Amino acid sequence: MNLYDIIFYFFAVVTIASAAVVVFSRNIVYSAFSLLFTFFGVAGIYVLLNADFLAITQLLVYVGGILVLILFGVMLTTNVVSVEIKTGTMQTLPATIIVALLAGLLGGIVWTTDWFVGKRLSEVTSQTTSKEIGTALITTHVLPFEIASVILLVAIVGAAMMARRERSNTNI
Repeated sequence: MNLYDIIFYFFAVVTIASAAVVVFSRNIVYSAFSLLFTFFGVAGIYVLLNADFLAITQLLVYVGGILVLILFGVMLTTNVVSVEIKTGTMQTLPATIIVALLAGLLGGIVWTTDWFVGKRLSEVTSQTTSKEIGTALITTHVLPFEIASVILLVAIVGAAMMARRERSNTNI
């Protein structure tokens, strides 16, 4: 087992363990902070797969944006620290058994076939994807990129106008 495998297994264990804390924790603050480690673990796996653009996007969008929004929402809500999440329809034992069986089935398929084992990740040449993505965005895909940016701008302006209109209607 080489260093690459050890680092991969470390990120896999961190991601799976923190995702389990997110799912099974009854405290919403613990779940939110565990989500941070889940996102970092996924970003680490992206780095190991030489998908540097996806890793940076994972960090910027999920950790930098969505997770911070969730944490601020949790922290700024009053009396949320002592809130216990309770659901009467939660059946963890059957769901755990089904997921374990499916994971074992998928693992057995992957282990016995050459579908995944045929090309190890360590044999992949070390190339980054950022240069190719950047070149494609400013040359061949510039029109869809600009259309997407205009659509996002319209969505942001529309959301701001709707929030302002709702705020002014509640003050009446």
